[in-house]
Amino acid sequence: MFAKMVEKQGLVPFLLDPQIKSSRAQEFDEQLSARIVGQEDAIHDMSSVYQLFLAGLNQSNRPLGTLLFLGPTGSGKTRVVEAAAEVLFGDPRAIIKIDCAEFQHSHEIAKLIGSPPGYLGHRETAPLLTQENLDRFHTQQVALSLVLFDEIEKASDALWQLLLGVLDKATLTLGDNRRVDFSKTVIVMTSNLGAREISELVNGKIGFAAAKKANVSPEDANYLDEKIRRTAVEAASRKFAPEFMNRIDKVVVFHSLNAEHLRQILDLELQSLQERIIGSASTKFVFECSDAVKEMLLREGIDYKYGARHLKRAIDRFLLLPLSNLVATGQVNTGDAVFVDLDQHGSDLEFSKIYDDRSMTDEDRSTSDDSLAVLAAEFAYCFGIQAPTQEVRATV
Repeated sequence: MFAKMVEKQGLVPFLLDPQIKSSRAQEFDEQLSARIVGQEDAIHDMSSVYQLFLAGLNQSNRPLGTLLFLGPTGSGKTRVVEAAAEVLFGDPRAIIKIDCAEFQHSHEIAKLIGSPPGYLGHRETAPLLTQENLDRFHTQQVALSLVLFDEIEKASDALWQLLLGVLDKATLTLGDNRRVDFSKTVIVMTSNLGAREISELVNGKIGFAAAKKANVSPEDANYLDEKIRRTAVEAASRKFAPEFMNRIDKVVVFHSLNAEHLRQILDLELQSLQERIIGSASTKFVFECSDAVKEMLLREGIDYKYGARHLKRAIDRFLLLPLSNLVATGQVNTGDAVFVDLDQHGSDLEFSKIYDDRSMTDEDRSTSDDSLAVLAAEFAYCFGIQAPTQEVRATV
């Protein structure tokens, strides 16, 4: 009919491009990509759900999106949801997170929906999945909720049965017969199903590509990722009932991480640590690590069994704890710039601080070769630190 009308009236059709994203969705995609490394599929799916929310075309009787994240431990499944909350609400904790390991017995479902009338505890304990809890992070610009069921495979069958109605009709009935609307909710479930089989596929390198070997081609790496995807999906299909899997909009299998991904994650973690020091610590200072220190952190932080979480533990052990000791003993003060390098033997970290409270002109900044000194001078000047230039060294 449309073609006949165009032909009859001599109209010229204007081609549309459904791949173009709105400015808000594009900004969401870019900010999420800046926080997540190596998981483009998960970023794309989260961005698509947000685009659907912005367009207002989602079904009123279904959640905005229902996603199942599969993959080995330490590959970033939970982090994607936290990063989405950080982009949308400015707080990675702005999610309703349900640790499914706490619901391994059917009677524990009462903690989610409350006890029915006549049962012990009715009205004494507020259920977790109330409408007030779902809506508490809403803003005028973003009126949606993020609900995370972490490690869904550890929950009892009763929780899966409870979710059937939520995933299908976006409605949950509490113990006191109140109804909760999930139509403005993105439901994400994470699972480590298939981790053992994936471990065998990549020779024990859970969460990381066997492509760390130099002679592995991109085609082989893609083939490995495809086998990991099939293995994880098959494991989920064996665990969950067909009616449960049929209510999930998209199953996302997280890719294996390679050495380049780890370097990017290291930079993000160091940046996060710096922001934590500036934003919350009583002693505010800046730090910078040499390339040798970063390589050492990568060597110590790679564990194929525990994934990227082991890298965070290495940063805490070799960087955060020594820095906290230096702050606690008064060796590092507000306005200092700390440089971290390896000692002469290349075995221990060496911490030195340089600060300069002299205000710098634009010409000074452009001619200075010491970026750390420039940063320290500006940082100290902003905080009104009046102290002579000095250098203090400490080896940890």
